[in-house]
Amino acid sequence: MTDTTLTTTTAPAGNPAPPPRADGRLRTYARLGKLDVYDYYLGTFIALSAVLLPAGALDGRTAALFGVFLAGQVLLLMAMTAFDDVTGFRDGSDITNYGPDHPLRNVARKPLVAGALTVPEALRFAWTSAVLAALLLGATAALAPHRPAWTGIGLAVLWVVTLQYSYGVKLSYHGFQELYLVALGFALVILPYGMVTGQATGFLLVQAVLFGFGPLMFGVYSNTNDVDGDRAVGRPTVAALVSERGNARFIGALSLAEFLTIATASAVGIAPWWFVVLMLPASLLRLRQYLLGFRTGDIMRARRTGFAVHRLGVALMVVGNLVATAGR
Repeated sequence: MTDTTLTTTTAPAGNPAPPPRADGRLRTYARLGKLDVYDYYLGTFIALSAVLLPAGALDGRTAALFGVFLAGQVLLLMAMTAFDDVTGFRDGSDITNYGPDHPLRNVARKPLVAGALTVPEALRFAWTSAVLAALLLGATAALAPHRPAWTGIGLAVLWVVTLQYSYGVKLSYHGFQELYLVALGFALVILPYGMVTGQATGFLLVQAVLFGFGPLMFGVYSNTNDVDGDRAVGRPTVAALVSERGNARFIGALSLAEFLTIATASAVGIAPWWFVVLMLPASLLRLRQYLLGFRTGDIMRARRTGFAVHRLGVALMVVGNLVATAGR
C-alpha cells in the first residue's frame, strides 16, 4: 500500500491550511519514536543501583557515563520504533492493526497511518536519531573507566542490530522477534554495568535477563492482538504461527520460565536467598496478566498489565541491588 492511499483534510480553496504548531509537531515525532513507552530506558537504573553503594562509589565520570548512555539509548530506540512504523505502514500491517476493526488501538500513536507524517519525514527522523545515538554511544565508551572487549563489541552490535529489528535485515520478519526483545533488554542492563565495573556478575546477569523478559511479556500480548495483520504480511511471530491454544501455552511457558529463573537463582546462590521473596509481587502480577489474557479473554488489558509488571519488577530489582550492596 503506497503513501497516496492515505489522505488528509485540507482547507478550502483560497484559504491555505496554517502550518502545524511547533509543539504539535514535536508531539507527533515523540509519538513516532514512542517516547512515552519508557520501559526499555529503565534498565539503566538497574545497573546504576548496583554501583551506587557504598556512599561515594559513584563519581562524576561514572554518573556522566550513565547519563550519556541513557540519552544514547533513547535516541537509538526512537530510531528503531520509527523504522518499525515505516515498515508497518509500507506493508499494510499497521493499517490493518490500527484500522476500524481494532477500535481499542489509538491510531494517533501511528503518525504515518494517521496521516500526520510522511514516510520521508519519518525516515529523516529515524536516521537523524540513529546517527546521534551512535555519537553518544561512542562518547559512553570514551567515558568508561573499564573497557573489556565485550563492552565495546556489545555497543557496536547494539547499534547495528537495534536498527535491523524491522528495517534493513528485518529480523522480526524472520522469526527472531521474541528472542530479540529479551536480548535488547539484556544488553541495556549489562553494558553500562560492564563499562563501570569491568565485569558482569551472576546476579546482574540474572537481572538483565529478567529485564529483557519485561518487554517480551507485553510484546507477546501485542502480537496476540495483532495476529491478523502479522499473518497478512508474513511476519512470523509465535502468535501468527501457531493456534490460539498453542499461543496461550507459549505465553504460559514464558511466564513460568521467568519465575523459575528467579527461584533457581535464589536457590543456587547466584542471587541472594531473599530475591525470590522480594520479586514475588511481580510474579503474582504476572500470573494475573496471564489470567486476564487467556481466562478472561481481555488481551489488551493483559498487555497493559504487562507494563505494570515490568515497572514493578524494575523497582524491586533496584531495591534488591541497594540491599545487596549496602553492607559492602
